[in-house]
Amino acid sequence: MPDTAANYLSKDKFEELTQELDHLKTVRRREIAEQLEYARSLGDLSENAEYEEARNLQAATEDRIRVIEEQISRARIIEHTKGNTVSLGSHVTIQKQGEKEEHVYEIVGSAEANMQERKISHLSPLGSALMGKKKGDTFSFETPKGLQKYKIVAIK
Repeated sequence: MPDTAANYLSKDKFEELTQELDHLKTVRRREIAEQLEYARSLGDLSENAEYEEARNLQAATEDRIRVIEEQISRARIIEHTKGNTVSLGSHVTIQKQGEKEEHVYEIVGSAEANMQERKISHLSPLGSALMGKKKGDTFSFETPKGLQKYKIVAIK
């Protein structure tokens, strides 16, 4: 069972975060430092909108750096092994009981969850109901609309 304190990421997402962190620490910090220097050169800092804006930008950038560093420090790369059991990294095809339409979802860590991309967290109600199941299994989970029943059609 996955460690809930870990931040499960695909290799691509881990690399994306690492590149963003590098950009923020090098390029973005330098740009903000230049903006601050320019704003200071304008004089009175108490009524200097440019200085205030640069300081806010600096604070937001430093916050983002802290968030990414924390995500990376807890990162566990998803090593999906093809199998017949749903796990992190699985692409699962499911079908709602009584319907013909099938839905495909990828099981990911919570940091990568995105319903538009059909990526669901292993901690979500649907994701946790799917974990450990096999092709052909039926399962149910609770939603605001009540209990939903599904069948696993395929696992990749």
